[in-house]
Amino acid sequence: MQRVAVINVVGLSPSLLGSSTPRLKAFADKHGLQAFRPAFPAVTCTAQSSMLTGTCPREHGIVANGWYDRESAEVRFWKQSNYLVRGEKVWEHLRRKHPGFTCAKLFWWYNMYSSADISITPRPLYPADGRKVFDIHTQPMDLRERIKADLGAFPFPSFWGPAAGIPCSEWIAASARWVEEREKPTLSLIYLPHLDYCLQKFGPGAPEIEPELQAIDRVAGELIAFLEGSGIKVLVVSEYGISKVTRPIHLNRLFRQKGWLQIKEELGRETLDAGGSQVFAVADHQMAHVYVNDRSLLRQVRSLLEETAGIDEVRTAGEMWGSGIGAERAGDLIAISAADAWFTYYYWNNDAKAPDFARCVDIHRKPGYDPAELFIDPAIANPKWQIGKFLLKKKLGLRGLLEVIPLDASLVKGSHGRDVVENGEKPLLLGSPVPVSSAEEVFGAIVAAVDGP
Repeated sequence: MQRVAVINVVGLSPSLLGSSTPRLKAFADKHGLQAFRPAFPAVTCTAQSSMLTGTCPREHGIVANGWYDRESAEVRFWKQSNYLVRGEKVWEHLRRKHPGFTCAKLFWWYNMYSSADISITPRPLYPADGRKVFDIHTQPMDLRERIKADLGAFPFPSFWGPAAGIPCSEWIAASARWVEEREKPTLSLIYLPHLDYCLQKFGPGAPEIEPELQAIDRVAGELIAFLEGSGIKVLVVSEYGISKVTRPIHLNRLFRQKGWLQIKEELGRETLDAGGSQVFAVADHQMAHVYVNDRSLLRQVRSLLEETAGIDEVRTAGEMWGSGIGAERAGDLIAISAADAWFTYYYWNNDAKAPDFARCVDIHRKPGYDPAELFIDPAIANPKWQIGKFLLKKKLGLRGLLEVIPLDASLVKGSHGRDVVENGEKPLLLGSPVPVSSAEEVFGAIVAAVDGP
C-alpha cells in the first residue's frame, strides 16, 4: 500500500503549463501528463463525483452543481451531504482492499457526513437571527477548533465572491500539511480552487492571469515538495479547463417572453416560482437543465432551444444516462452552449425588480449559478464605504444586505461545462502511468497509485 495525495488544481489545463508554472511543468515533465475528456457536465460537483466513484451521472446522480428537486419543488445548489452521491467511493473501495487504509478529504465537495476518516469543508454558521458566520465543518468534529487554533480562521471571503483569491488555496495547502504531520492518512484528497476564480473573471489569455498562475504554481509546488519529501506519491488532477466567453444567454427571459414562467412579486421584487412554471431553466455555466412541467410543451421548447443563438446542442438525460437517479434529477432537456457562450439564471426584465439576493453573494438562494458574484458592481462609486457600512451594521447586530454584485453578465470572461473542448482546454492528470481518457477513469489511477507497484 502506497501513501498517495491527489491535488486538484481546478481549472488547470495543458495550455496553462509553461513559463508561468515552472514547478507544475517540471512535475509534468518528470512524471507524465495526460489530458482527458471532461465529465459532462464539466462542473465541479459532477467532475469530482465521477472521479471519486468511477461512474457517470447515470450511477452517481450528480447532474450539475445543483438541480431542481421535483418533490420539494425547489432548486437546490451547492448542497454538501455526501449521501447525494450514489455508489461506492474510492476510499471505501480501498478500505475494503487494504487493512489500515485511511483517507483525508480536504475541501473536495460533498464532504459532509462522508465515510472518509478525515473531512474539512467550508460551512458557515447560520444563527436564527439571520446572520451568516464564516466557519468550516470537520470530521472528527473536534478537529475544527484544533486546526483553527494552529492555522487561524479559514479565509472564507477568498473562497468565493469578489475577494476570491489565493489565500484560501494557501490555507487548504497548509491544512494538508497539518493533517499529514498529525494523522498521516493513506490517501489525501486536496482541493486548490484558485485558478477557477481568475479564469472566469478575466478569461484565459488575459494579462491578469500570469501572476495568478505564478501564485498557484508556488502553492502547489511547495505542497508537492513537502508531500514527496514525506514519501508520498503525488498525483495532480483538474476538473476542467476554462474557455473564453463573450456572450451570455438568458434562457429564463426567453421562457418568460413565451409566458411559461410563473413570477411571484415579493415586497416589490420578483422571484421565480419554479413549481408553478410551465418551463424554466436551471443554468450552470455552459449547460442548463430545462425542466418542462407542462409536458405538452416539450416539442415546442426543444424547437426554441435549437433555434436560439449561442446554443450548440440539445440533449436529453435519457439519451445520455438512460433511466435511474441521473435522469430523475436532470432536466427534461439539457441545453449546451457554444464554446464562447454561457447561461445565466436571470429571469427578470427590469433590474429594479431583481430579487434582493441577485446583488448579493448568495449561492444557495439563486436558482442557478452566478459567476457575476466574482465582481464588485462597477456602478458603485465607493464600494469600500458600502461594504464598511454593511459590516458596521452587522457588528451592531442590525440586519442588512451587502448589495455589491453587478447584474451585468457581460463582465464574465471565462466559463466551462462542455464535454467537447479543444485539447489545450481539457482537464489533465499528472503523475500517473495508468492511461486515462475520461474523468471516470481517474478513479482507477488513484486505486493503482495506492495499490503500489
